[in-house]
Amino acid sequence: MNYKIPLVLVPQPEGGFTVSSPVVPELITEGETVDEAIANAKDALAAVIEAYEEMGRSLPLNAQINDRTSPIWLETVVATP
Repeated sequence: MNYKIPLVLVPQPEGGFTVSSPVVPELITEGETVDEAIANAKDALAAVIEAYEEMGRSLPLNAQINDRTSPIWLETVVATP
């Protein structure tokens, strides 16, 4: 299953980013770079989904992408040289 989850990346004074989600409050992780932070967020989301399943909970229905052929709204950071 694919999910659309808003992520908030907050730069840290010592470097790197803390990642959280307003939709999934249990999703909290970090990374030294944006790429690493997003990769860690994927792993954290997988852990949250597993924990939710054990508790009989699910992610909000609007976070699930059931039709893989429909367009997906995606906001991301694009760095240029």
